[in-house]
Amino acid sequence: MKVLFLDKAHSILEQRLTDAGYTCIDGSEFSDSECISLALDVVGIVIRSRFRMDSEFLEHAPNLKFIARSGAGMENIDEDYCEKRAIELHNAPEGNRNAVGEHALGMLLALFNKLHTGDAEVRNGKWDREGNRGVELDGKTIGLIGYGNNGTAFAKKLRGFDVTVLAYDKYKNGFGTEFVQEVKLETLFEKADVVSFHIPQNEETIFFANELFFNSFEKSIYLINLARGKVVLTSALVNVMKSGKVLGACLDVLEYEKTSFESFFEQDVDPNFSYLLKSPNIILSPHVGGWTHESYFKLSNVLADKILRTV
Repeated sequence: MKVLFLDKAHSILEQRLTDAGYTCIDGSEFSDSECISLALDVVGIVIRSRFRMDSEFLEHAPNLKFIARSGAGMENIDEDYCEKRAIELHNAPEGNRNAVGEHALGMLLALFNKLHTGDAEVRNGKWDREGNRGVELDGKTIGLIGYGNNGTAFAKKLRGFDVTVLAYDKYKNGFGTEFVQEVKLETLFEKADVVSFHIPQNEETIFFANELFFNSFEKSIYLINLARGKVVLTSALVNVMKSGKVLGACLDVLEYEKTSFESFFEQDVDPNFSYLLKSPNIILSPHVGGWTHESYFKLSNVLADKILRTV
């Protein structure tokens, strides 16, 4: 039984699969055609984001039993096609949820306290205390859109602050606790000071955060997006930042990301992205919200659990 790794993963996954009798093939450096050739007799494929698992690729893997995605998002997999062929799909949102929660909190605190501008200015010989006066998180209302693994983890990190946490999830109910209030989207529009996205990318969520969405809030808000870049329409975000409806944003993901993250800057820079790059009220990171040394292990260990539980 062969498993083809199209991307790098922590060695614990290969170790546990090998111990269970699988033969693991490292195809992370192979060309598209080489991977297609290797797919002919594999029963499993491990991916991150390098290839799209569509029918054009998967038809070359007639014996495929499972695809394991080292991460949470499944937008690069044709789920309908896999369902028709009874190909099991595994992802591992449990593996990086803590990392995402910590990253979201870190970005928000950095933005509120202007740590990014203060650090840059001091390094360049500028000592501006008043210009770097911060905003406190305590007393704010945090609105979460999506309350799965990552939304829950962020809510947990917020427990040490005197904040109100509201959560809206179209597909879940009955999840309210003493720390989190389950609400409708309209309630977020009315009460939120900070809005954080924790939803997958699909037909319903692409450009969910458009100009109408932002202008539905009664207050000016801060935005956090550690979900998927195409959840937020960048041109709309720029417009509402210029109008003052959005006061600042923490963006770990961007609309302009390609399938291969590493090739991000091999494209023309959109004027709206240029605005984000120059704005002192924006904090950016390169899609690393769930990308810690600890999560690297946990993602693979969770996948091993799921694969071995179903075979």
